[in-house]
Amino acid sequence: MNLVRVVVAVSTLALASIALAHDLITAELAETYLKQASAWHEQINSNAQRREQARACLQIGEMLDEIRALLNRDLAVHGQVQGLASAYLVAGLERTGTPLAYSPSRNYFTANSDYYRAALDLGLGKDLAQRARAGLLRGEFYDNFSGNLLDAGQTSRQLQEQLALADALLGDALAEPQMEEVRFIATILYARAAKSASGVGERAAYRDKALVLATAFERDYPDSLRAAAIPAVRSSLRVTQ
Repeated sequence: MNLVRVVVAVSTLALASIALAHDLITAELAETYLKQASAWHEQINSNAQRREQARACLQIGEMLDEIRALLNRDLAVHGQVQGLASAYLVAGLERTGTPLAYSPSRNYFTANSDYYRAALDLGLGKDLAQRARAGLLRGEFYDNFSGNLLDAGQTSRQLQEQLALADALLGDALAEPQMEEVRFIATILYARAAKSASGVGERAAYRDKALVLATAFERDYPDSLRAAAIPAVRSSLRVTQ
């Protein structure tokens, strides 16, 4: 199974296992989201302590990612947001100063990375910082997917930032299934680095790291859908030798 089919399979499974956004976002839930967004937005712009502002940034980032995951299912199936409550929520978030990030060219709600970055810059305790890094890593990794996981449209700086996030999270005691996802993302990121590095030594170092991660992933998650992508990763790394 190639990388594209793996991603499609994972996406299809997610779509099949949960209802569409307009079925889940009720008027009551939309109002709850908007009240939370307004309260957290006010806290960020208040004279609250930096740690409290950081927590509010993290909470907004996680809430927006939860909402965008639901809405993107509508876009994938219908091409537009369905349901009055969903449309009301999108418009309300714009009014409260916490709009969802959106790509018109892709017709897709993208990661709300600025909130996670702000949360980390303001300062968070270890557990909350872990959540912010995980949200930032996941969002930007999947946003960069354009058909081939190993040929993402990202700059060298963006790739290095993602590698730093992945390395930090690999050193944490993450619970499953979060650790599985982080280890898979790290494997792909190091394979990308091996393909894009200019120096022979640097390329070899990235390739060796990617192969170690790939071997460990296959060993620890043999039944994972993501494991089906590992042979393609290995094949691409042989080309970089």
